[in-house]
Amino acid sequence: MYTNIMAWENGEMSEVDEIKFFSELIATGMAWSLQGCYGRAAMSFVENGVISRNGQILVNLDEIYDN
Repeated sequence: MYTNIMAWENGEMSEVDEIKFFSELIATGMAWSLQGCYGRAAMSFVENGVISRNGQILVNLDEIYDN
């Protein structure tokens, strides 16, 4: 988990990895107990229909093209 936190904070995650990371944070509830930026990012994924409120990924990750 710590490696993922550092990668996200350093902007080193692909879009797909970021979605998977926040899916896990939301599912475990950690998104709401870490720094505020995590909760805001998690809520953005939820509000945009990418991840459900229980952490389920709602988009087809195969259709996301990482640069």
